Amino acid sequence: MLLQNLENPAAPRAYPMIAMTSVQSFKPMSDERSTVLILGSMPGAASLRAEQYYAHPRNQFWWLMGELVGAGADLPYERRMAVLRENGIALWDVLARCERPGSLDADIVEDSIVANDFSLFYRRHPRIWRVFFNGSKAQSSYQRYVQPLLAGADAHIEYQRLPSTSPAHASRPAADKLEAWRSIVGR
Repeated sequence: MLLQNLENPAAPRAYPMIAMTSVQSFKPMSDERSTVLILGSMPGAASLRAEQYYAHPRNQFWWLMGELVGAGADLPYERRMAVLRENGIALWDVLARCERPGSLDADIVEDSIVANDFSLFYRRHPRIWRVFFNGSKAQSSYQRYVQPLLAGADAHIEYQRLPSTSPAHASRPAADKLEAWRSIVGR
């Protein structure tokens, strides 16, 4: 099926129709020990199918967690999550739901975005004081859809964007990413 050329309705239909998929994020992985929150934008297709954070085999997240806190991909998923919790690390996504064909952040339909409820999350996790964004889409979505609603309730939180672990951003050397991601375990 093709979409109509809206600039010239008389022109032949020239754009392939892309099926939009409504996707929903996971519940946060956190507990009362959480002091650090790592935020993605929205889980990719592989993660949604597996019902696991960062499930794509080429995503570097679990390799980084293995290097930093011992929660590497060689461990069963539930054990990796337990190791993160033991280290005060929580995981979540900025977006609660959106429409997106495929897995790329660039394909998220902006007017379909619904953000997660961070006001409630921070009230339930008062020890969180550092938030790290896994890539620029997580950061820009948080700044646009979440921070204005916090009305300063996040004044105690330090924010930092880290290089994306997504396979779509594999051009940056792994050693450089590891050096940047070391900040999650610093201090």
